Amino acid sequence: MKRREFMHKGTGATALGLAAAAGLAPAVASAQAAPAWNKAAFEAKSLADVVKSLGGAGAAAESRDLILQAPEIAENGSVVRVGAQSNIAGTTQIALVIEKNPNALAAVFDVPAGTDANMSTNVKMGQSSNVYALAKVGDKFFYAVKEVKVTLGGCGG
Repeated sequence: MKRREFMHKGTGATALGLAAAAGLAPAVASAQAAPAWNKAAFEAKSLADVVKSLGGAGAAAESRDLILQAPEIAENGSVVRVGAQSNIAGTTQIALVIEKNPNALAAVFDVPAGTDANMSTNVKMGQSSNVYALAKVGDKFFYAVKEVKVTLGGCGG
C-alpha cells in the first residue's frame, strides 16, 4: 500500500471512529429512518397541487398572520432571498411555492413543536412570478403571496 492511499483510507476510518466515540453514530441511523421524500409535492405545477400533495383537504386560505419576506425586484434570479414567519398557533410546516418555476414547490420546512415558525432561504426563479409562503396548521393551509420581478433569469435564463 502506498503512503497516500494509506493516509486517505486511514483518515476516513479515524473520522468514523471518532464520530462513533462521540455518539454521532445514532444520528446517522435516525437520518436513515426519516420519512420518505414527497416526490409528488415537488413535481406539482400549481399552489393547489402542492396543497393537495402535502395533505391538504381543501384550498388554502389567505392569512395576514403569515408574513412573507421577499424582494420586490430580484436582480439575479439565481439567488433570491425569501423568508416566511407564521404567527398562526399550531403551525407544523412552512413551504415556499414559486408559481412560474418548472416545479412550483421550492422548499418545505417542518416546524418542531414549541419552536418559532420562522425560516429563510435562497431560491431560484426563472422569471418574474408570484411567490407564496404556505403554512400548514393541522389539516388546513394558509398562504401569503408577493410578486417578485426578476431582471436576470436563474433557471437557465
